[in-house]
Amino acid sequence: MTSLQRFASVDPGEQAISAVAGSLVFLAFVSVFALPQATIYLLGGFVAVTAYGWVTDREQTAKFLFLLMTVSTVLILGLITIYLLVESVPAFSTVGLDLFVQTQWSSGEQVYTLVPMIWGTFVTTIIAMFVAGPLGLAGAIFLSEIAPGWAREITKPAIEVMAGIPSIVYGFLGYIVFSKFLMRGSVLELPQLGSLFAVGIVIGLMALPTVVSVAEDALTAVPDSMRDGSHALGVTDWQTTNSVTLPAAFSGVSAAVILGVGRVVGETMAATVILANVTRLPDPLTDVFGNTITLTSLIANQHGTASGLQLSVLFAAGVVLFITVISLSIGSQYIEARMQRKLGGKQ
Repeated sequence: MTSLQRFASVDPGEQAISAVAGSLVFLAFVSVFALPQATIYLLGGFVAVTAYGWVTDREQTAKFLFLLMTVSTVLILGLITIYLLVESVPAFSTVGLDLFVQTQWSSGEQVYTLVPMIWGTFVTTIIAMFVAGPLGLAGAIFLSEIAPGWAREITKPAIEVMAGIPSIVYGFLGYIVFSKFLMRGSVLELPQLGSLFAVGIVIGLMALPTVVSVAEDALTAVPDSMRDGSHALGVTDWQTTNSVTLPAAFSGVSAAVILGVGRVVGETMAATVILANVTRLPDPLTDVFGNTITLTSLIANQHGTASGLQLSVLFAAGVVLFITVISLSIGSQYIEARMQRKLGGKQ
C-alpha cells in the first residue's frame, strides 16, 4: 500500500484535521516573513487543532506529527543551505578564484582570500587527528578488548561526558593553561600566546569522545565467533585483536576517525579563544606555532563588523566549511555501511 493509499484509508475527519493543522503550520511559517504579528495566533490554532486530533484519534495524530517534524527538519536545513549559497554569490562572482589563489587579506582595500584560513583549518585538523586518532583507537581497544566489565561501565560514560563539556571551556583552558605552557619562559619559548599547535591539541582532545565511542562500538560489533576461532588456533589475545578484530572493524574505526575530524573542522569557540585574528599565512608555511586564523574563527571574529562584500566572503567561508563537513559525514556513513555489510555477510 502506497503512502497516498494509506492516507486515503484514514477517516475523513482525521484527514481534515491533518490538512488544517498542516495549513496552519505553513501559514505560520510564511507569516514570520510577511506578517509576524499573526504568527502566534496561527501557532495557537495549530496547537488547538492538534490537541483536538490527539483526543479523537491519537494514532493518526502521532503519525501526522512525526511526518510534520521530518518535513520541517528537511525544509529548515534546505532553507539554511539555500540562504548560505545565495549570500555567498557576491563573493564568488566579485572575488572569484582569488578566494582560493591569492594570499592577501585587506578589508580596507576590498582584497579578500580564504587561503590562510583554509591552511589554518588544515593544520589544526592534522594535528588534532594525530591526537584523537591514536588515543581514541587505544581507548576503544582498551574498552572493548581489555577492560573488565566494571571498568568499562565506569570508563566509557566518563569519556562520553567529555563530549558534553562546552567548547568554550576547552578553549579557555587551552588559552590559559596550555598556551601559556608553550610561551616564552616555558617549554618551547613561543613569542605569542596562541598557536595552531595549541588549537590542534585542544580540539583533538575534544574529538576524543566521538572517536572512542564510535570505534568501540565498531570493535564490539565484531562477532565473538571470530575471536573464538582465533583463540582456538592458539593465538594470543593481542594477536587476535591485531590480526582479527581490528581488520574486521577497520571500516567502523575509520568512520570514527572521520566523524572526529568532522567535529574538529567545524569547531569554532576553542579556535576563536586561542587564536588571534591573524589573516595571513604563517612564515614559514610549515610553522605550526604560528597564529593564523581558521575558517570558523574568521567567521566568529569578523561577523559583527562585516558588511557588504566582506560579509559575503564570510558566507563563502561557511560554504567551504559546509561542503567539507557534509563530505566527511557522507564518507563516514558510507564506510560504516560497508562495515555493516561486511559483518552481515553481504558483498
